[in-house]
Amino acid sequence: MARSALAGLGALALAGLLLAGCASTTSGTSASSPEPATEETATPDPDLGAAWLDNGNMIGLVTLGSSTCVPVAEEATYTDGTLNVTLAAPAASTPCTSDLVPRVTLVSVPKGVDASKNLPIEVSGDQYLGQVELPGVSGLTGTGETDYNPSAGWATVQGQFVILTWGSSSCPPVIQDVAATGPAEVTVTYETPAANQVCTMDMAPRAAVAAVNDLEETTGVSAILTGDAFDNVKIPIYGTNA
Repeated sequence: MARSALAGLGALALAGLLLAGCASTTSGTSASSPEPATEETATPDPDLGAAWLDNGNMIGLVTLGSSTCVPVAEEATYTDGTLNVTLAAPAASTPCTSDLVPRVTLVSVPKGVDASKNLPIEVSGDQYLGQVELPGVSGLTGTGETDYNPSAGWATVQGQFVILTWGSSSCPPVIQDVAATGPAEVTVTYETPAANQVCTMDMAPRAAVAAVNDLEETTGVSAILTGDAFDNVKIPIYGTNA
């Protein structure tokens, strides 16, 4: 049974850097007022990526950063032909690993967006800043309804694609291997989950970034999902491997 895609979801496209500073000074015997704190700024991210997912109902924004501290999409609005997305860092109490990897933030596509046409995206937030244009994909309808089936889309970084699956939010599938197994086919193998793994019973979107560089074709590529709960599930990868 289809349900409305969730709005403003966070799961994996790239993170900005936080530069902050403040200073206070005194002069002679007269205390002076502290100088205003320098506003937090974000460095524009040249590697920001984006991919269509879920028949055009979602977009996966790819940023670089800690794999355990994925930014969350607070708001997504569509104005004058541009998708504006506000990203927020996880709570300060969230423990962050020191790795630097591509990760995905999921964004529900607002009404009015035509997934068959190119979509300029502007990302902002306290620590995030970037622009990217996501090429349109013919055939994506973006109805706002999901069928809870896995989907995949090429990101705007060559060789990189995003995979969306549905299931327990606490037990996302973990990619073990990605390999080209045909001119227009890539096989994604997932790790076998531990037998004693305890998972929540929710149905949530989970997104991950994969990469492949040995395909002969750039369009009409399919992904074969195998391992974990997937038994050679074949899905198209939306778009073009630019």
